[in-house]
Amino acid sequence: MLRLQEITLLILTATSANAWSADCVVLLHGLARTSSSMDPLENALEKQGYKVANVDYPSRKKTIEELSSVTIGNALEKCHVSPGEKIHFITHSMGGILVRYYLYHNKLVNLGRVVMIAPPNKGSEVVDNLGKLSVFKTVNGPAGEELGTGPDSLPSQLGPVDYPVGIIAGTATVNPILSLYLPDPDDGKVSVASTKVKGMADFITVPASHTFIMRNKTAIKQAIAFIETGAFIHGTP
Repeated sequence: MLRLQEITLLILTATSANAWSADCVVLLHGLARTSSSMDPLENALEKQGYKVANVDYPSRKKTIEELSSVTIGNALEKCHVSPGEKIHFITHSMGGILVRYYLYHNKLVNLGRVVMIAPPNKGSEVVDNLGKLSVFKTVNGPAGEELGTGPDSLPSQLGPVDYPVGIIAGTATVNPILSLYLPDPDDGKVSVASTKVKGMADFITVPASHTFIMRNKTAIKQAIAFIETGAFIHGTP
């Protein structure tokens, strides 16, 4: 029979193996935000057993091209995945464009699923109308100026997605002034229509604003559902 010490060692070994056998989820915050805005998502994912790389990046200091390679490169290094494990992404706002840009230019062989929360996939009319103002440039930086809706805007140049993407859009606003520039419904920064991208696997809306949607309990549950199953939970449970 196994002695107590041997049983304890087996339990610890199994626990350690499980701790390092989970997929990793990279969290990317939005423009002019920090990784702390994604803390509720990080906590929820860790409770589900995922490894999480919740990374900060200087969203107001550089272009999307510059931000994408460095930020996602750093995040991938933090994931510590083993062969057979997947790397997923959950993003808020411009974080989704960083992922699209990166995957447009790079192949990630262990890519899992991608959830984009309130992404400006077709840009934002707010940028079209206010992007030339000096105060806008000061607040949002060079990356913010790239998020218009015109054919020359960066999101318009990235094309369809060819990997599993689920999109969560918000339908509430806490910024009625900015909403005047947006087609209804919108979340105060991005219209629901502009969040969509050709090739997406699933789409859902939640009654939350752009500012707080990444902390919304329903959005968090839906994001985890897509990471785990490739689909959102539609209709009444």
